[in-house]
Amino acid sequence: MDTIILGTGGLGRAAAAAFTARGDAVRLIGRPASGDHDPAALAGAQVIVEATRGHAVRGNVEAGLAAGCRRFVIGTTDWAADRDAVEQALVAAGATAVVASNFSTGVVLFGRLVEAATRLYGPVPEFDPYLVEWHRRTKTDRPSGTARDLANRILANHPRKTRISDGTGGQPDPDELEVLAVRAGANPGAHLVGFDAPGETLEIKLSSRDRSAYAAGILASADWLLREPRAPGIHAFDPAVVDELLAAATKPGEPGR
Repeated sequence: MDTIILGTGGLGRAAAAAFTARGDAVRLIGRPASGDHDPAALAGAQVIVEATRGHAVRGNVEAGLAAGCRRFVIGTTDWAADRDAVEQALVAAGATAVVASNFSTGVVLFGRLVEAATRLYGPVPEFDPYLVEWHRRTKTDRPSGTARDLANRILANHPRKTRISDGTGGQPDPDELEVLAVRAGANPGAHLVGFDAPGETLEIKLSSRDRSAYAAGILASADWLLREPRAPGIHAFDPAVVDELLAAATKPGEPGR
């Protein structure tokens, strides 16, 4: 597989190391001085991995399409405003992208666990849900894309919470879900969801030790794109890729059965 990774930050470097470790040809490309990628520099890639910043996603995908690439893995967050335009460009070109705010299979399953816990504890008035996430000091978006996804999973399954707290302080609104973002140190990512009642508290937490779990999900997504033709447009890592991974892991005679 010939892969181009756009973005030389922690996620891009981790993905490049994972592709290289299994023998794939990979090019790691940072932001050019001009600010825009020359499509000629992206030619020949079977897959382009986008791991830069939200404001660059649309232009990078358009440059990749102009270079002839039709498969993308987008691990960048904070580009919701351009999502429709990106999907339209992909569909018009007959191209496909796998998108996630977090490519860790463990995070995806954690999200499903949060949904189940919310369905159990949400109907009990005494239990109040909350979410805390902690990332490195240099992470710009808050809450993180993963935290927003977890918050949306809680809101979709809770009978009383209808929106995320705006963080302005004052008396909390009982309809709001409290979400706290910590930006300190070098933590690659930790997410905690709790349900608190007067006499007891349930907390479930997932902590990332490094970015290898994210890189593994990016590789799985690239393989998913190449395995067979996929419908043009955007596909979510969860459920598209994750469900295939789980199905393969639980086949009779396979590891995980």
